[in-house]
Amino acid sequence: MPGSSKRLLWSGARAVAIIAAAAAAAGQVPSATYRVETVPGPRGIEPEVSAIAFGHDGRLYATFRRGYIYSYEPRSRQWRRFAEGLHTPLGIAAGEGSGEFLVAQVPELTRVADTDGDGKADLFETVSDGWGLSGNYHEFIAGPVRDREGNLYVSLGLASGNADPRPPVRGELTRRPRRAEQPVEGKVNRIGHYSPIRYRGCSVQIRPDGGARAYSCGFRQPNGIVANPQGEIFASDNQGDWVGTSPIHHVTEGAFHGHPASLHWHPEFLGVNPVEQTVAELDRRRKRPAILFPQGDMGGSSAGQAFAPGGFGPFEGQMFVAEWTYPRVLRVALQRVRGVYQGAAFPFVEGNGLRMANNRMAFSPDGGTLYIAQTSRIWGSTEGLQRIVWQRRDPFDILTMELTSRGFELTFTKPVDPAGAGDPASYGLVRYYYRYHAAYGSPKTEVTPVKISDAVVSHDRYRVTLEVRDLREGWLYDLRPLSIRSHDGEPLAATMAAYTLNRLVE
Repeated sequence: MPGSSKRLLWSGARAVAIIAAAAAAAGQVPSATYRVETVPGPRGIEPEVSAIAFGHDGRLYATFRRGYIYSYEPRSRQWRRFAEGLHTPLGIAAGEGSGEFLVAQVPELTRVADTDGDGKADLFETVSDGWGLSGNYHEFIAGPVRDREGNLYVSLGLASGNADPRPPVRGELTRRPRRAEQPVEGKVNRIGHYSPIRYRGCSVQIRPDGGARAYSCGFRQPNGIVANPQGEIFASDNQGDWVGTSPIHHVTEGAFHGHPASLHWHPEFLGVNPVEQTVAELDRRRKRPAILFPQGDMGGSSAGQAFAPGGFGPFEGQMFVAEWTYPRVLRVALQRVRGVYQGAAFPFVEGNGLRMANNRMAFSPDGGTLYIAQTSRIWGSTEGLQRIVWQRRDPFDILTMELTSRGFELTFTKPVDPAGAGDPASYGLVRYYYRYHAAYGSPKTEVTPVKISDAVVSHDRYRVTLEVRDLREGWLYDLRPLSIRSHDGEPLAATMAAYTLNRLVE
């Protein structure tokens, strides 16, 4: 099973060839359908835009790493300072009233409001600071998002193992060691990133009365958290120790998402050092990610997400994910199978003027434009604000890839040419997994070609059913359509899809 110690099969020439053949062509939605535009920032301000959200007045509100909030009027292209004095704000969401925002800055979640209607904030009120701070540079925050009951959620990064806590410290530091004092064969004997203080590496629920509690744990650096239209919570994470490749997690109460450091704050681990649990014990406990982004091919450092409303072409209801390491935005089509989320990930835009360091995203009120905040802190190389604008023309793309009892069903945005789409040889498919272990990241493990025995095009030519007999839970299925065209000869926008298979269809 994935997570156990197994050999790597990178020597399989056919498996490598299938991946390599389409790697250069794992393209992106062309500029004829979605155009990337750069939005000039306010004068005299360092252009590191750390988070964005639209207010009730239709203006875009942007936080800047150095502590400012500016409003932006898209029609007039005018910026105006709304607030200042914040500590590394990394998240912003519209509040309940006009001129009110909830801002996630490193020390707290703050209500920032313009109560007199002059366009400038005059109220700064702590909503919650119910988590610890050790002074470690890696203790980032994302959010807030709200569920249907009115609870708010933020996600908290772990501390880096390369730095010790430094004053002033808020909260009581754990006395538990980062490493096992007596390493035992088969036991975990190192953490890397660690949770020195309350709730680091957790998602935190903030109730309407301001009370805060750990909602789930097991994150490394969850630099993105979002709620879908039904109020369900999803969070991204970043490849590293205990995280084989960048994932998207479905966040549920009490879940353990994989990194053991924050188990310090789990009620079942009181008096127990999670560092000394075996990998097998942790693997049995963890909730598998809903989505895995193939590292390098798609993911590098996954960041903020946004669900598409109507008005952004054919992708209504799908999740879009910012990618920090590459000039890339990803797209996710979720599927619920036997009560568990899984699904397919696709490249959406890469290049075409898009920069790196994509951190937070927000759709315009009419749904037709996706704004992207970019900040170069840590390892990125660009900063500012860009947007992706739908050109009122749909691309030819794979809309969804869904698991069936016999394989996968692909739905396309336009009718396909059956000559190519109905040929099994037009699809390359391999499966592999990422190892669950304490080491930093994981290679693609046991890369194995998977035979597609049949490809059946539907009568309306929008769907193709692929018959795949070798379906296994816990694997990622990497599909590379190589010669698929629409009925009028248009090539596919993105020639890669990666399906995370957690549960088989019964």
